[in-house]
This record gives sequence, structure tokens and C-alpha cells, in this order.
Amino acid sequence: FAGHLPKIIRALLLNNQAVKILNLYSSLGTQPILCGSIPGLVPKQLRFCRNYVEIMPSVAEGVKIGIQECQHQFRGRRWNCTTINDNLAIFGPVLDKATRESAFVHAIASAGVAFAVTRACAEGSATICGCDTRHKGPPGEGWKWGGCSEDVEFGSMVSREFADARENRPDARSAMNRHNNEAGRMSLNDNMFLKCKCHGLSGSCEVKTCWWSQPDFRVIGDYMKDKYDSASEMVVEKHKESRGWVETLRPKYNYFKPPTERDLVYYENSPNFCDPNPETGSFGTRDRICNLTSHGIDGCDLLCCGRGHNTRTEKRKEKCHCIFHWCCYVSCQECVRVYDVHTCK
Repeated sequence: FAGHLPKIIRALLLNNQAVKILNLYSSLGTQPILCGSIPGLVPKQLRFCRNYVEIMPSVAEGVKIGIQECQHQFRGRRWNCTTINDNLAIFGPVLDKATRESAFVHAIASAGVAFAVTRACAEGSATICGCDTRHKGPPGEGWKWGGCSEDVEFGSMVSREFADARENRPDARSAMNRHNNEAGRMSLNDNMFLKCKCHGLSGSCEVKTCWWSQPDFRVIGDYMKDKYDSASEMVVEKHKESRGWVETLRPKYNYFKPPTERDLVYYENSPNFCDPNPETGSFGTRDRICNLTSHGIDGCDLLCCGRGHNTRTEKRKEKCHCIFHWCCYVSCQECVRVYDVHTCK
């Protein structure tokens, strides 16, 4: 999915094009024209689009929130999930390699699609789906099932059918992509929680109804970032089956715990992303803002790759000396404050 994400996302959702395509979904009346206008879809994705056309805006929204979360999680890293606005390959060549970064993008995009479709169904945005009526277990003491449990199984099915449609080749990259796509979707199931509401006089909570809810997507992003940091390196093995040669993955190191279906996997090393390199898609870290006091990867020593940093002062207007007036407004003064800004050489 993410290996071929560029054309699909460019057509579906990035920046101003996102608005155009989402408007296209609401304005076009014929499904074949709508789905046929999206470049980069394989036949299975095209059929899916036509069968589930009313949830395609949610698919687009899901990939968008996945990219936004990627950029948040990697904001202080040498590779910061940069997108290229004037190129169909929105991540450049970065996703051409089977690296940790590719693994994360696949997982977070697949999770984003499942998340957005699940949320849209619970909100009643589509007629083909709705709430999850398959309650998982009997009610607990002092509460009963109610509200609208979010149907993450349906959202995951949509993500699986659409995202995995391209990953049907018998090679290692397809195996890696399928694994990481599913790991992303499973993160939703693993982080579902019971949300409850009290009913009764003056909020006495005489009756409490509960339903299953997805967490904020930031929780999923944090969860998948941990999976990125602990991703398992694999090696490619070839063996012959009735359909021909098939590539599979196995852990590179036997003395580490083998990855589970919830872990991310990769089999190629990442570039260092320190210097610009059009072949790897690295933009380098020159002029990136760094944290002078941090000893982590966002600190000036590591983010700038030992090249040093420049410091400039920056004046910013901010609200200050705010006073609350009864009742009910706040008045503030405007102050100018000077900050030091550090950027990589």
C-alpha cells in the first residue's frame, strides 16, 4: 500500500488536492467516473472503490491522518516524514527500500484508514455500516451495554481489502508490507477501551451505559512509534512452491525474540538521512531546528550529525498579563518576547 501510496494519496488527499478530491466524492454522481478518475488503483482496488464508494472519503481521510501522525512522531528525527508537494511520489524514493521507515508508514497508514472508516461508521456517515452490535462479553457490575460501540472489525476489513490489494506478489516486499499493514490495524484492536456515561438525577450514576471506543489516534501513533523503535530485522529466504519461487522472511538474529504479528519488520538498512541524497530520498538536516538542551536525537549534536549549529534570535508576539473578568471574558495584553532559535549547519 505505502510502497504504492504516492499515486493514490496524491490523487486522494494531500494539501489542496485533498479538498478537490473530497469535493469530487460529494459532487460526482456516477461511480465509474469517480473511481476511474483516481490514478494508481489496481483492478481489485477499483472494484472495491465502486462497491464501497460512500466510504472512500473516509479511506482518503484515514491516509491523511496517518501521514499527519507520522510527521508528528518523527518531527524531531533526521527523517521527519517529509512529503513532496509537486511529485506523485509524495515521500520520494524513501519508501522504495524495505526499511524501518517504510514499515512505519505502511502500518500507520493502514491503521489510519481503519480508524477513519470505523469512526465514520459510528457517526452514521455511511449507510453500509454502523455500530458494532457484537458486544464482547456480558456487562459488568453496575453498568450495561449501550451507546454505539465502534465496529473496528469493519474498519479493519476495509483497510485490509483496499490497502493489501497490491500486496499479492510472492516476493519479500509484499510479505513485509502485508505484515506491517496488519500490525497497524491490530494496534486499533489492542487499544480499544470501554467508554461509559452516567444516567440519573443530578448525575447520580444510578444507571451507567458503556460502549467500545477507539482511542485518540495519537495513542495509536505513540504505540506504533514504540513498535518502530523495536522493529525486527529480517532476512529474505527463497523456496520453490507449486506456483513457482516464493520469498519469505525470517528473523536475522536467532538470539532475539522473534517478532509477533503485532511487531514491525524490515530487511534493509536505513540511510543516515544526514545529507541530501536524491537516490535515497534523504533531504538532509541542514537548516532543521534543533533542541540545544536535549541529548536525544532531536538535540543539536545528533540531529545536525556533528556539523554544528547556528543560533539566531527571533521576536514573537504573545498574549500576556491575561485577566479574567466576571462575567465572562478574558482580556490580555500583547507582549514581544525574544527567543533563541538553533538550526543545523
